[in-house]
Amino acid sequence: MSTSANPLAAAEPWDLVADGYAEFAPAVMRPFSARALELAGLSVDSQVIDVAAGTGLLSLPAARRVAHVHAIDFSDPMIRRLVAGARAEGVTNIDARVGDGQALPFDADRFGAGFSMFGLMFFPDRAKGFAELFRVLSPGGVAVVSSWAPVVESPLMRMMFGAFAAADPTIQIPQPDVLNLENPDVFATEMREAGFAGVSIQRHTTSLTFDSGDEMWETMVRSSAPMVLMRRNVGEAVWAERAALMRAYLADNYRPNQPLSTTAFLGIGHKPQP
Repeated sequence: MSTSANPLAAAEPWDLVADGYAEFAPAVMRPFSARALELAGLSVDSQVIDVAAGTGLLSLPAARRVAHVHAIDFSDPMIRRLVAGARAEGVTNIDARVGDGQALPFDADRFGAGFSMFGLMFFPDRAKGFAELFRVLSPGGVAVVSSWAPVVESPLMRMMFGAFAAADPTIQIPQPDVLNLENPDVFATEMREAGFAGVSIQRHTTSLTFDSGDEMWETMVRSSAPMVLMRRNVGEAVWAERAALMRAYLADNYRPNQPLSTTAFLGIGHKPQP
């Protein structure tokens, strides 16, 4: 894949959303991290790398199962929240640092398992991301990478895009993009091209409920880098108007404790033995 103009491929929006992400993202993200850890088949001796680790939604639970976790992310505020979370939970076997997942600062053949949860999907050059993850795995090691399924397959995201459109009618639900990782065939092909063997792409769905439309708003928007960018770009006055319209939409359209599902793809691949 060639370089991308996707604003989420830059560190700034993730820097801005780090506090909200640490507080609210676990509700959405944690089930996918748990499934990725199950698929990897870790042992107490495992050395793990978590690429685009964010605030540690995979690193922290992984650390309780394995010998050591090396977490890397290009956002310094995200890494600082990860370190604070580890300290608060008494976790001492995580090494967290700021760095580029497309140029990992580790020797080849080092880790028994590698992960990237909803991070590599945004890399400007996904091929480099997959190649680096493959390079640092030891022979026989396993990688698990996640990416969202198309928005149209997610009732949770359809509800949120309905709220966005209520505030700005120019915003439409994104249609499936056959060229990125939300296409399972592309996902599998890119993993194989990086050298992974035994590649499989698994669909995993989780459902969330909220006490109210306001709770849904807080959970989804406070942890959303795209919403932080929108707020910065339109200014506080326009944002206040849009936020009121979005909250009103959710109050009218979300039934309290109504389950809404969201789906991701998990790509699993192995580094062949020599």
